[in-house]
Amino acid sequence: MDQKIKQDFCIGANLRALRIKAGLTQEQVAIKMQLFGLNMSRDFYAHIENGTYNIRASELVAFRAVFQCDYADFFVGMD
Repeated sequence: MDQKIKQDFCIGANLRALRIKAGLTQEQVAIKMQLFGLNMSRDFYAHIENGTYNIRASELVAFRAVFQCDYADFFVGMD
């Protein structure tokens, strides 16, 4: 069973900021996630940025690699 992280705070805005900083489109992020073995489309990624999908821990690990960031970057502004 896959574990999901319930978003009581939406990290979508931080993901969007990291994506833009990396110079990637939503489509490019989805493709990079597929290279990590995760089934993701652009539309699916858009749901994550909008906060309408609770991400899996494995997706968070892959996002860290795609955006070359620290885990703390996902939670900026959520003190």
